[in-house]
Amino acid sequence: MSDLRNLTIGSAYLAHEGLESVLETELLRRGVAVAHWHGRLALTESPPVQALWALDVWTAPEMHPIASTGDAARLMRAKQRNWAQYSPDLHRRSALITDRLPPLRNRVHQFPTVPPTGHLGAWTLLAPDLLLLSTTKTSPFINGEVLFEENREDPPSRAYLKLWEALTHLGRWPQPGERTLDLGASPGGWSWVLAVLGAQVTSIDRAPLASNLMAMPNVILRQESAFGLEPEALPPMDWVCSDIIAYPERLLRLTQKWIASGRTKTIVLTIKFQGETDYDTADAFTAIPGGRVLHLWHNKHELTFLWQSPDIVTAP
Repeated sequence: MSDLRNLTIGSAYLAHEGLESVLETELLRRGVAVAHWHGRLALTESPPVQALWALDVWTAPEMHPIASTGDAARLMRAKQRNWAQYSPDLHRRSALITDRLPPLRNRVHQFPTVPPTGHLGAWTLLAPDLLLLSTTKTSPFINGEVLFEENREDPPSRAYLKLWEALTHLGRWPQPGERTLDLGASPGGWSWVLAVLGAQVTSIDRAPLASNLMAMPNVILRQESAFGLEPEALPPMDWVCSDIIAYPERLLRLTQKWIASGRTKTIVLTIKFQGETDYDTADAFTAIPGGRVLHLWHNKHELTFLWQSPDIVTAP
């Protein structure tokens, strides 16, 4: 711990459980070395950089010696009101600090919803007498965790949670009557989300959808390959969504084809990694104008790509 006290921490990155090495490799590719792992929190001496695999980035870290739990709470209250706790250890002492801060809980959201707008900082105990805090962080959610009131009966798979979370981050979602395309739809988790929102859904997959989806009047299944489909073969789409299992380079070409066609306003796509992480292709997605790549709380070894055409300026 003496070495840790001598660090000057410039940024900290919270990894999803099991993906710490993926995040660390990404940071090294960006010239950032991890000086210390505190649970899933990677501490570095470098200024903040873009980290696609981080659930959250602490952008203004400060390390403070503390004499007591009350001392820690007073220090944080003097800076701002809302603080998210990350505690991989020292749970009892961390709870005593939390009890002295304004109450904050990780709310379970009911979809559709938008991200919280209140200012939120983050903190952790590196040792019983050593506090790390950051008055700013990139995720509006506590530790990047987006919790929903789940529907455990109607969706044909749990993949629907990824689309709920992606649309929440986007801050908008399909409206009744809008045209939506779900590529690689079977068994239909994403098609179910789109249909329940009232959109007109065209599902593309060689495999069938769940029976409850096939019974919905606003869902049409075309049993063909998503990669063989040309955008010009369909009416213009308000939304193109994809949770296809495919190599990232192939997904990139598919995305570029749809954007170049000018026949959709919004794209939500999962970039899945089979085996090794393809960092170069992930960065190529981030270079697409109007696009954004992030690791969702409900993602596994995958990223989510969000894209909006320039004429999309407001949320519903």
